[in-house]
Amino acid sequence: MLCRVRLLGCDESTPDAEAAIGTRIEQLYREHWPLVCGYLLRRTRDPHLAEDLAQETFVKATRALLGWRGESPVAWLLSIARNVLVDHLRRSRTELPLPDPDELGLREAVTDAVAVRDVLGRLPEQQRRLLTLVYFDGFSLVEVAAMTGRSVASIKTAVWRARAAFAEMYGATR
Repeated sequence: MLCRVRLLGCDESTPDAEAAIGTRIEQLYREHWPLVCGYLLRRTRDPHLAEDLAQETFVKATRALLGWRGESPVAWLLSIARNVLVDHLRRSRTELPLPDPDELGLREAVTDAVAVRDVLGRLPEQQRRLLTLVYFDGFSLVEVAAMTGRSVASIKTAVWRARAAFAEMYGATR
C-alpha cells in the first residue's frame, strides 16, 4: 500500500493519502468516463444499463486503485469495465434448454470453431492477441490502440496483416 500511495503523488506518512486517492480517482473519472461509458454502450446497446455498469466500473476502480501498477489508465479501466460487463451478463443470464446440435445443423460449426482455435494457436503471439481483442473480446481499433499505446493506423495495419495471415493458414487447413 505504501508504494501505491507514493505513485499517487504523496508520501505514505502524510495524512492526506486518502485525499490523494480521491483526487486521482476523480481525475480518472473526468478524463475517462466518456470512453468507459461508450465502450459499455456499444456492448449493451442500452444507455441506462451502460451508465449503471460504468458507475460500477469506477466504484471497482476506486477499490482497486491501490493495486493498480501505474500502467495505462485506459487499458486498466477498460479491463475493469469488461469484467463488470461479464459479471453482469453472468448474473442476468437465464438458462434455456438447447435443442440437439444435429437439429440445428451445428456439427459443421463446431468443426469450424475448432479449426479457428487451432489456426489462432499457430499464429504469432502478437497477431493472435490482436485478433482476439478485436474479434472475440469486441474491442474497437481505437480501444486496442489505447490499450497497447500504439497509433490507430498501426493497429489497423497490424490487424489487417493478422487477418491475412489467419486467412492464409485457415485456407491451408481446408
